[in-house]
Amino acid sequence: MVVAAASTSFSFSSAVFTRRRSFRRVSVPRVSATLSQEPSPLLRAAHHTVDSYVKSGMVIGLGSGEASDLAIRYLGHQLRSGSIQNVVGVPMSARSASEAAKFGVPLKHFRDDFQIDFAFHDADAVEEGTLISVIGRPRTTQEDDYILRQKSIVKAAVEAVFMIKDEQYKSGLEGSIPVLVQSLNWLATAEEIDDLYLGDAEVWRRASVGDAGPLGGDFPIVTSDGHNILDVIFTTPIPSLADVGKSLDTIDGVVDHGIVMKNRCRVVIAGETEVRTVSLQTSAVEGGV
Repeated sequence: MVVAAASTSFSFSSAVFTRRRSFRRVSVPRVSATLSQEPSPLLRAAHHTVDSYVKSGMVIGLGSGEASDLAIRYLGHQLRSGSIQNVVGVPMSARSASEAAKFGVPLKHFRDDFQIDFAFHDADAVEEGTLISVIGRPRTTQEDDYILRQKSIVKAAVEAVFMIKDEQYKSGLEGSIPVLVQSLNWLATAEEIDDLYLGDAEVWRRASVGDAGPLGGDFPIVTSDGHNILDVIFTTPIPSLADVGKSLDTIDGVVDHGIVMKNRCRVVIAGETEVRTVSLQTSAVEGGV
């Protein structure tokens, strides 16, 4: 999110979490040569996610990103080998639908009434301790139109896993948080967000082509639902992603944002030599699922 007035110090009301972290280190066997000679950290994380959480007969939310691509490919391999059977995937983007089609994962389109047993997805960052995640930051591939779908499928799933690299898991996160806004009055919404975080963040409208400056140039991104995307770029550490999410939710013109809070969530962290799983045990978290 953005910052408070220039003369106002940056502070959020402290969020109360009844969450306890548990860490589990997992030794992952080398991947078969048919898939990779020297498995990368993300490949090991992807294989661990499928092997540990995907069971026969499940409906699976198929995430988007480098690790999710690898998980979808491995899931297709396991289906072809018969190790897993009768799994149906619900793609979070055109990218994940394409990967699933190429590697033989049956698909169905998402509806609000779907029962999704499990979902995996790439997170851009995860806040240490709370496992609150950020999704939807700009990528080289065109994923901008799918932030709402990705968040909806993750929240609809009974359980979810975010796959990340070591450096993406920390407290005091910086960087951008995407915010979907109504395009008609986007500038007024952007100014309100900017006033809220004045001095700690900048607000840029995401452009469809290149780097077009804070206003998004002549060709700003307009999603299929008619929304613009504002990137709220924090230049100082964020004390609490939960407070940022709650503040954004109160602003008129904000449709949704890339902050995801989910109680039944694990984070699979790809290290250079091991895969680490961080789980969350909680009774209630405000705004969680």
